[in-house]
Amino acid sequence: MYLLGLGLFLMIMKSLAFGPVANWSWWVVMAPFGLAVLWWTWADHSGYTKKKAMDRENKRKQERIDRNRENMGTSTRKNRR
Repeated sequence: MYLLGLGLFLMIMKSLAFGPVANWSWWVVMAPFGLAVLWWTWADHSGYTKKKAMDRENKRKQERIDRNRENMGTSTRKNRR
């Protein structure tokens, strides 16, 4: 997402002829979009995206289990008072 944000920022600056970006080639300005495509391709093929999604699901599941145990009074955590 950072590459997309950078690409949009540079594209707007180039379109408005603002700052030093106005003199840059369009190839340089559009390069972050190509890098974003490469990143997403690598992330999908390497399993990085799926691993991150599974980590988020496992974290939510564990938080739900901990919350339910605490509500039932069977939590292994000691109460701090």
